[in-house]
Amino acid sequence: MGWEISKDEMMIKRRLGKDGPVITGVGYGSMSFGAAYGPTTAENSVAILDAMRDLGLDHFDTAFIYAGGEAETIFGRYCAQSAQARDFFTVATKGGIFRGDPAANDGYPNNNSRAFLTEQLDTSLRRLQRDSVDLYYLHRWDQRWPIEEVMQTLVGFKQAGKIRAIGLSEVAPSTLRRAARVHPIAAVQSEYSLWTRQPELGMLQACAELDTAFVAFSPVGRGMLSDRPVAVGDDLSGWFIDGNPRFVEPNLSANLAWTDRFRALAGDMGVPAAALALAWVLAKGPHTVAIPGTRSVSHLAEAAQGAALVLSPEQIAAIETVLPVGFAHGDRYSDRQWRGQERYC
Repeated sequence: MGWEISKDEMMIKRRLGKDGPVITGVGYGSMSFGAAYGPTTAENSVAILDAMRDLGLDHFDTAFIYAGGEAETIFGRYCAQSAQARDFFTVATKGGIFRGDPAANDGYPNNNSRAFLTEQLDTSLRRLQRDSVDLYYLHRWDQRWPIEEVMQTLVGFKQAGKIRAIGLSEVAPSTLRRAARVHPIAAVQSEYSLWTRQPELGMLQACAELDTAFVAFSPVGRGMLSDRPVAVGDDLSGWFIDGNPRFVEPNLSANLAWTDRFRALAGDMGVPAAALALAWVLAKGPHTVAIPGTRSVSHLAEAAQGAALVLSPEQIAAIETVLPVGFAHGDRYSDRQWRGQERYC
């Protein structure tokens, strides 16, 4: 199977919302700046940022809670050293998740009060060493506050010049529509990949209708759609996926057997498996963006190839034949990991 390379530009570009900035279709999600997927260092994270610039990947996604704030801090220090670096990146961060003694938050995992969101945003801006951020997501919706009320807080941030655009994370299509009646939503972020396809049940369609970008996190299936997935018997202690249903036996063995077929297909096509997984996400619509995360510069370089691959209908059909809808064994989260994500369908 041959590749059809984009003729106008070598790297697929996407717009964040109707009037937002144009970014590369593949960006970077910085949850890996902490130890969520194994040990790392600040120096390694800086190497990732250097690699993003070398590869032309210009969208950096972070959050108040990533690595206890270290992800934002590392990025802020990096950009403070170079005007070229600062101007290169389009930056998104997120707020609204509560970390601390649950009793201090009435036992809820999230907090969307105006005071709480203001404190988190102001802290994020200090860490990032910026007066404003390009895109600010409500990381999780706390349904103690109507989404319309939360949107008023976010609109206030925009009017104050602290943020340039509003995003939502892990919400239902119905919530997106309610929020969009208050103010345009530039982006919705949710997990989406060949093994997590719930967004196809309304969210991708709602985003297209509302001129909202859909930003897919974990588009490489937490490494399972790469050429180097975790293996049975690997020590995942402390990793985010420790205890995740898809990574415990017998589910892990079943999922490896399925994704081995995908790795073989990618090999036949002559591309890294991660690049093929990302190209599949980007093929789902001109409003889709993928933000893989990795601790490895070489893995990032492989993923970047997905931003230059335009899949033919025949290639998409081949991919979805080896990994059909519903192939994954196990839920995408454990009971512990379900912390405020809005379920639908």
